[in-house]
Parts: sequence; C-alpha cells; structure tokens
Amino acid sequence: MLLVWLGLASPALARVDPYVSQYLRATGPVELPWDAEGHTLTFTPEQLSDGKSRFQSACLNCHVGGSTLPAPNISLSLKDLRGATPPRDTIQALVEYQRDPRSYDGSKPSYGCRPVPPSWMDDEALRNLAAFILRAAQVAPGWGSNTFN
Repeated sequence: MLLVWLGLASPALARVDPYVSQYLRATGPVELPWDAEGHTLTFTPEQLSDGKSRFQSACLNCHVGGSTLPAPNISLSLKDLRGATPPRDTIQALVEYQRDPRSYDGSKPSYGCRPVPPSWMDDEALRNLAAFILRAAQVAPGWGSNTFN
C-alpha cells in the first residue's frame, strides 16, 4: 500500500506531473493538431509532463502562466498563437518557431526568444514542449491571461 502511495509501484504513474492530469486534463492520451492540414499527433501524460519540465527549465523566465513578460500584449494563449504570422497553433508550427524564432508578424528574427538547436533539444523533446504549450493554451485555466477561472 505504501509503495502505491509513494508512486513506486508504477514508474509510469510517477512520471505524470499532477499539473498535467489536473489542469491539462490529461489522464490518458491527448490528440493535438500536428499541422494546418488537420493531421494530429497523440501525446501521453508522460510526454506532456516532459514538455512541462522542459518549459519550466527553458521558458518560464519569460512565459509565466502562458503570459509573455517582455511583450505583455502577446501571450501563449490560443488566440495569440493563432494570430501570429504564420499561425503557431499546431505542434509543427511551434517546433518551427522554436527552431527559428520570428517576430509576431513573421517579418524579422525574434531576439526575445532564443533559437532551440537540435543539440539542445532533439525533435521529440521539442514536440513534447510544444504539446505542453498547446494543450495548456487549449484547456489550462487562466493560461495566457491575467485572470484565472
């Protein structure tokens, strides 16, 4: 009984961040948009937890709760992700943005967000990070705003 409570009986369960199951409502696989053509990818709670961990270590300084501290008028909300040029509301678009950050209107390089080369995060890790951001934008209360539901 104690092993179950400590999470030692099932390593898979131990790797799921409580935020992911509670606020991202991911207790099983979650389907997210892969590209603008309507293809999807499925992410496990463990992958979303990995994405959350990566977000905390690489993005949290500027993106607390999905806000954007250096540019408060542009958040990581689904509305703002969709409003970017090109839109950043799919896994593929977020990965492309993170590899080569561009301004919100797409006209020039973004110096507010550093590029994420494959030597820092491989494609799978970056997809997990993008999946966390996108799922949070879809369902996390208050994500990308100054109000909390």
